[in-house]
Amino acid sequence: MSGVRKVSTLRTALSANILPAVSVSAAAIKPNFQTRGLKTLDFGGSIENVIERSDYPPEKYQEIFKDDTLCMLGYGTQGRGQALNLRDNGMNVIVGIRENGGSWQKALDDGWVPGKNLFNIDDALSKGTVIMYLLSDAGQKLAWDQVKPHLTAGKTLYVSHGFSIVFNEDSGVVPPADIDVILCAPKGSGTTVRNLFLEGRGINGSVAVYQDVSGKAKERVEALGIAAGCGYLYETTFEKETYSDLVGERGVLMGMIQGAFQAQYDVLRANGHSPSEAFNETCEEATQSLYPLVGANGMDWMYANCSTTAQRGALDWYPKFEKALKPVFEELYAEVKNGNECRRSIEVNSKPDYKESLEKELDVLRESEMWRAGVTVRGLRPENQ
Repeated sequence: MSGVRKVSTLRTALSANILPAVSVSAAAIKPNFQTRGLKTLDFGGSIENVIERSDYPPEKYQEIFKDDTLCMLGYGTQGRGQALNLRDNGMNVIVGIRENGGSWQKALDDGWVPGKNLFNIDDALSKGTVIMYLLSDAGQKLAWDQVKPHLTAGKTLYVSHGFSIVFNEDSGVVPPADIDVILCAPKGSGTTVRNLFLEGRGINGSVAVYQDVSGKAKERVEALGIAAGCGYLYETTFEKETYSDLVGERGVLMGMIQGAFQAQYDVLRANGHSPSEAFNETCEEATQSLYPLVGANGMDWMYANCSTTAQRGALDWYPKFEKALKPVFEELYAEVKNGNECRRSIEVNSKPDYKESLEKELDVLRESEMWRAGVTVRGLRPENQ
């Protein structure tokens, strides 16, 4: 697209998820956190409560959990990011992973010490009072029989996705009735959770309570969400978090965006445009110029900072795309709600050759002409010279 005004692209809005995910001690960070408080805000005409960092300063969440041991199960991107943030925020957190497995060395490199705050899964479970169940959704199904006996009366089960509990008929994950069950779902990858924390910022997240046996579950999940690195939190339910998360991943956030990129790129190539031109007009300008403007001040502001020709075309065509896409999203939501997407995820992700099969699927994307052209285009950015 031509005619975009030379306004700031605010690249920092996209840079958070590409920073190196290094571990830094709490004393070394000293981030300049914003200090806003609990608010009731108008979201497009609907009033909602928002919990912010100043509602739970370090001394408050440390006091709330002074008698607890937080047991992080799983050291993928989300478990790692939250565990490191909790440690840097002065929380008593231990990590439980398969000894000498793929994540064990990563945990050692991050400064976790065997026998002190790094244990095999059973030992960690025996020590934990708040079990942070951040294995993959398929992994939660497979590990539940090992975890459940440790969820004794008075303990807390913490998750960052409601998948396994909402779809418990398929996952088998049914929490005991005498424990708190809470959810904090940061709205981004664990890498972003960590990087924004290191920048002194904080990702947004949602919180929910499934079971409140202690009478303090709401306060505890809000405090734990802030301690784990969230900058602000909004309220939801396990069901709504699960449905919206699955729809978003398959839709605008990942699945749809790849489909839209590919469709436009293919049409441009079929009409004689070069790979460099097709990629720039499809992906590069979107991610580097226009999406940061949307993130900064909204779609209308991005439109306002483009040429009149671009404005007219976008305003005329977006209703056509909305009409074409809405039935697909309605089908997607129905497939999520009826459990079909859950069952497919568990089935495919539980196969012994899952990682090998996944790599083959990702390789199809990686080796496509569009994304091979993208490698060359990204290499031409001034900061990469």
